[in-house]
Amino acid sequence: MFNKIKSMFKPKDDIEIKSATEPLLTPPERNRDNKPKDYGKVFTGLGRYVSGAWKGYLLAFLLIIVTNILQVFGPRLSGLAIDAIGIKPSDVDMSAVLKFTGTMMLIYILSALTSIIFSKVLIRTVQRTIGKMRQDTFNKIVELPLSYIDTHQAGDLVSRISYDLGLVSQALSFDIMRILGSFITVVGSFIMMLRMSPQLSIIFVILLPIIIGFTIYRRMVTRPLFRLRSKELGRMNAYVEETLSGQKTISAYGKEQFFIDNFDEVNNSSIDAYYRADYQGAFNGPSVSFMSNIALALVSLFGSLAVLDGQFTIGSLSAFVLYSRSFSEPINQIAMIFQDLQSAASAAERVFTLLDEDSEPEDKPDAIELTDVKGKVEFRNVSFSYIPGVPVLENVNFVAEAGSLTAIVGPTGAGKTTIVNLLMRFYDPQEGEILVDDINIKDITRKSLRRAFAMVLQDTWLFSGTIKENIAYGESDVDMEKIEAVAEAAHISGFIEGQAEKYDSVVSDSASNLSQGQKQLLTIARAMLLDAPMLILDEATSNVDSKTEIQIQDAMNRLIEGRTSFVIAHRLSTIQNADEILVINAGKIQEQGTHDELLEKDEGIYKNLYDSQFQG
Repeated sequence: MFNKIKSMFKPKDDIEIKSATEPLLTPPERNRDNKPKDYGKVFTGLGRYVSGAWKGYLLAFLLIIVTNILQVFGPRLSGLAIDAIGIKPSDVDMSAVLKFTGTMMLIYILSALTSIIFSKVLIRTVQRTIGKMRQDTFNKIVELPLSYIDTHQAGDLVSRISYDLGLVSQALSFDIMRILGSFITVVGSFIMMLRMSPQLSIIFVILLPIIIGFTIYRRMVTRPLFRLRSKELGRMNAYVEETLSGQKTISAYGKEQFFIDNFDEVNNSSIDAYYRADYQGAFNGPSVSFMSNIALALVSLFGSLAVLDGQFTIGSLSAFVLYSRSFSEPINQIAMIFQDLQSAASAAERVFTLLDEDSEPEDKPDAIELTDVKGKVEFRNVSFSYIPGVPVLENVNFVAEAGSLTAIVGPTGAGKTTIVNLLMRFYDPQEGEILVDDINIKDITRKSLRRAFAMVLQDTWLFSGTIKENIAYGESDVDMEKIEAVAEAAHISGFIEGQAEKYDSVVSDSASNLSQGQKQLLTIARAMLLDAPMLILDEATSNVDSKTEIQIQDAMNRLIEGRTSFVIAHRLSTIQNADEILVINAGKIQEQGTHDELLEKDEGIYKNLYDSQFQG
């Protein structure tokens, strides 16, 4: 459960998070990375996935070979048919003409059929490969440590699953196989040209190294540009997603024009990156085509002289010209496809870079399963920082006895949420240790540790599904009686029963069809159903009205009873019965004690907070 919702529990009060008003990246002039792409990573990664469906790719490869070999014989048969016609009408050998043209038609029909089968086999195989890559990428995102999620924009991660893998799919489906087919056509055509006229073939022997050298040079020019293009797209997606998520706040503050102006800068940077990459990539095809046309003109000139000299027939010259086209056009296509491959390689590298990121560290080999939890929690000399040299917690010590209620209060940025992040092992402290039931949590499996907690967060999270599925998210195979019981206890059953489909009513995307208070109540019901021995409540009633807060207070008290509970509180009225209150300020526990004990301190931080709320 917690692995999938941990991204909600970010250290919002401890480290600076970029706001929607800030550019997500530096301007492109400062952000250009001319470092060569790691093609080894790309080829190794693709090889790993392609090998899983090698039979499909092998069949597609054989079909493309057959298709292009059949096409190689077409020009030769065309030349023989032309020669069979002769110069004069009396020279026409109609049986030979019909024989050669009929054979040519049959070859092209077979080539078309194998091409159709090839496309079907390849597309199906590629989609299976991309489906596996997309699933692995999503799995990796879910498994990433919270430290990675905190420092990367969601839109950029989404871009890798959608846009980047789309480019890889196109490259595998069409570009790579087209290059293989073109290579076969080039080799076959050149062999036929050598057999017909080694002298004329010298023109293309000279041309080929020039084209290859030119292509290598152009790759060096365009490679960093396509890398920048993918990066700028991720930046734009991240900005749009961040803006949309805060649309209500933007409208409330009347900052629409501000964000429009900011997006104009992001959009222009993206357009500039696309223009540079696509313009330089588009230059490749016409350049190679120009060189090929020069070679074709020379072939036509010298071939015509050879016909006049009696060394060549008209049919042979026609076939040679067709082979010249078959030789040069695939090279032109390769140069043009190379633009797409550059972009796909950059996209694939971004995907494999993400897949190579470290997931949450593995549990220790001898880690134990936490069972029969009593709920005693202890922090011993715990110090932690998100950024080296910038401490967030310093030498924190406290003990929460089993079944006790510990409240954590303090100003924004004091380190309250960080304590819970450490307790859940979303992060590990640099110094000190944390114990549950006198066991260091580093010696406990993360899954069993997190299953020992239920959480109700201020930032509610519901997924697109039924109300029943959202309540039962933390449990499997739970009967309806329990779901209805916790809904009743959370005072949400009346609302649910009023829906057309009751518990089968669908919560829309982002739960936009529910009020903030209703979403909060559903998450409370979810925590009740989980029935964990320990609780984390992050101002769980902050989004409900006063009447609803009073109604659910006794239900929350029953939920807390007998469980070790940690409450991050801003409303001090909700924690007056806490067994211990920790007052955090500047990363340290400045005060601790019961409500009455802390109020006795005349100049205490807690007393000042209390007076500001109730005597202001």
